Amino acid sequence: MAGNSQRRGAMRKPGTKKGAVVGSGGQKRKGLRGRGATPAAELRPGHPAQRQGTQRQEGQRKDAQRSAGQQRPAARQGDSPAAAARRRSGSEPGETVLGRNPVLECLRAAVPATALQVAIGVDLDDRVSESVRLAADAGLSILEVPKADLDRLARGALHQGVALQVPPYEYAFPEDVLVAAQQSATAPLLVALDGVTDPRNLGAVVRSAVAFGAHGLVVPQRRAAGMTAVAWRASAGTAAYLPVARATNLVRTLKDFAAAGLMIVGLDAEGAMPLDGFELATGPLVLVLGSEGRGLSRLVRETCDAAVSIPMVGPVESLNASVAAGVVLAEVARLRRAC
Repeated sequence: MAGNSQRRGAMRKPGTKKGAVVGSGGQKRKGLRGRGATPAAELRPGHPAQRQGTQRQEGQRKDAQRSAGQQRPAARQGDSPAAAARRRSGSEPGETVLGRNPVLECLRAAVPATALQVAIGVDLDDRVSESVRLAADAGLSILEVPKADLDRLARGALHQGVALQVPPYEYAFPEDVLVAAQQSATAPLLVALDGVTDPRNLGAVVRSAVAFGAHGLVVPQRRAAGMTAVAWRASAGTAAYLPVARATNLVRTLKDFAAAGLMIVGLDAEGAMPLDGFELATGPLVLVLGSEGRGLSRLVRETCDAAVSIPMVGPVESLNASVAAGVVLAEVARLRRAC
C-alpha cells in the first residue's frame, strides 16, 4: 500500500527468512471458541466446595479403615490356644530392643522377635555369643549389618552393636477372654488393671496371674502400659501362657463381665472387706487393681461390687501394684484349694 512500505513489520528485514510479524495469522480465532459448560463447583480445583468434598471423602475413607480394623481377624492355622486367643484389637508399631543386656534378657525370656541384628566387626563377648545362639535356636533371622545402620536405627541411643526386632503384641478381645474363662474347669478368674503405667509392673502381674491360675488379664487401651518387650521380659516368659486383652472402655468391659455373672472386686486400701474374709474368692471373679499412685479411678470403683483390702501390720501404707496382685492372687488360690 502506497505510503506504508516502511511500516514496521510490513516488510521483511534484510537477511532474514521470516515473513511479516504483524497479525495473528488466524491464531485469535482459537480464542473465540467456547470452552464448554462451566464445571460444577465440586470439580473446580481450588474451589472451597472442591476442598470440602475432598475432606469429606478422606473422612469417609478413614472411617471405613477404622471399621475394617475393628473386624475380628480370622484364626490362624496352627496357632496354639494362647496364640489363638491373642487376636489383635489394635495396631501398634513394633519395637527395637537395643543393648547387649536387654537383648539377651529378651531372648532368655522367649520374647517374640523377628530378627537379631549384629554390627559387623563387633566384639563378640559372652553376651553377644549367647544372644546369637539363642536367636539361632529360636529360628530368628540373624543379620550382620554395618554399624552405621544401627546408629541410624538407634537415633542416638546406646546399642552396643546389637538390636532385636520385636513385632507388635497380639492382644485378645475381652469377650474372648471371658468365654475361655467360662469354659475352663475352674471358676473364672480374671485380672483387670486400671491405669498401671509401668510395663515392669504389668509383666510382674502377668507372672503372678499365671502362677496362681488366672484365666486372663485386661488392660485399658489408653493411659496404661501395654505388652511391650519390657513387660514381656518382666513376666519371665509367662506371658506366652496368659491371654492379655485390651479394652477400649474398661468400665463398659467390667459391666459386661458383671452381666455374665462374674463378681467385680476392686483392691482398695480402704476396702470394707479384709483379705482374711474374702468369701467371694471361690466364685466367678474379676480382680481389679488400680495404678501405683492414685489407686482405682472413681468410675471403676463405682463399677465394683465390693472392695477388698490387704491388712498390713507395719508402717507401710500401700504396696506396689504387682506385689499387691501377688498377695491377693495367692490368697484366692489358697481359698479355692480349700474348697
